[in-house]
Formats: sequence, C-alpha cells, structure tokens
Amino acid sequence: MSAFEDPPAPRLNRAVVVTLAVVAFHAVALWLLQTGLLRRAVELVVPAAVIAEFVEPPRPQDEPPPPPPAPAQKKPPVAPAPRLAAITDPTPAPTAPVGIVDPPPAPLPPIAAPVTPAPPTPVAAPPAPPAAPAIQLPSSDADYLQNPKPPYPPMSKRLNEQGTVVMRVLIGADGQPQRAEIRKSSGFERLDRSAADTVMKWRYVPGKRAGVAEAMWFNVPINFVLE
Repeated sequence: MSAFEDPPAPRLNRAVVVTLAVVAFHAVALWLLQTGLLRRAVELVVPAAVIAEFVEPPRPQDEPPPPPPAPAQKKPPVAPAPRLAAITDPTPAPTAPVGIVDPPPAPLPPIAAPVTPAPPTPVAAPPAPPAAPAIQLPSSDADYLQNPKPPYPPMSKRLNEQGTVVMRVLIGADGQPQRAEIRKSSGFERLDRSAADTVMKWRYVPGKRAGVAEAMWFNVPINFVLE
C-alpha cells in the first residue's frame, strides 16, 4: 500500500444496522398512526378484501337425479253405504204448563178531557166623544137688516176701476161690527177703502154656537162692477 491511498472505511456492525432499521420503522409507524394515514390505509384495504370475498360466487353443486315415478296402484272398489231409515226423535213435544194464568193488563189511566178556555170578557167600547156643537156663522144678507150698497168712488168710475174686495169682519154677539181688515184686495186703493167703510156701517146677524150667540170672524165679499 502506498502512502497516497485512502485508508479503508470502517464497516458498520450488522447488529447496529438492524437496530437502526427497527427504530426507524417504529418511528415512521408512530408518525403515520398519529397523522391518521395508517388508519385510512387499513380501512381501504380491509373493505376491499371483504367485498372481494362476498362477490366471489359459490361453486355449483351436483344435483342428484330425480327418483323414478312409482307405479300406479289400483284402488279396490268401494261398496255403497246402506241407506238408513229416518229416525224420529222420541223426545215428546213440550206442553204448556197447566194452572199458570197471565195476570190481566193494568187499566190505562183516564184521559183528561181538553179544557176549553173561557171566552174573553168583552171590553166595553169607550164612550163616543160628544158631538161638536153646531156653529151658525154670522150673516149680512137678511132683508130686515136693510144694509145699503157700498158707494162707488167717482174717481174709480172715471178711471174704469173695478174688482172684488174680501173683508174679514169681527162681529160681536149683538150683531155689531167690532173690527175689519182686508183679506183680499181688489188692486185699487179707493175701492178697498170704500169697502172697509161700508162693512163697518152694516148690521149683521151674530154667529151662534149651540144656539148661543157669540163673537165670530166673518168674511164679507164686496163687488165693484161698472154697469
């Protein structure tokens, strides 16, 4: 050996190598177990083996040959059964018991006759109201009164004024006029004034209520017509 050659590398002991390999394997297995990769690999491998085992079809078995048919046996003829005569039941028919009598039915309660309601008592009609006393209106047409015609104003004649005046006169119980007012005008003042003066000078038949004279209002029409 020359002085320039490298010295030979020392050889590792075999036991040391095996020990290191076992330690490394356990470290890797522990790491895989902690990370869950080993569990997933086991889960994937085991179901695949189980599925393969279940999917494998069973082996067909040889079926035995069917047995030969048995020979048909003849049945012996059967004699008809003898007819039996009708047998009557010797039990006697039940008879009704003697000496038992049903009690008579209870009498029904009497039906009450319908009660007729009494007719209502007639109510007496209220007395009729007394008849209104007869009223007789005053009058100014009696002949014995001798009432003169109303004077026709000369100016009204010249102007050709004419018409009807209705005077409302209050006539006392003695037949004398007490007050007068124009109820309907003729349309001309002179004719209305002449009618008012005339009715206050006339005499009247007083109005009566039930035959008794009393003061009443009376409408007196006065016509002014040119002839």
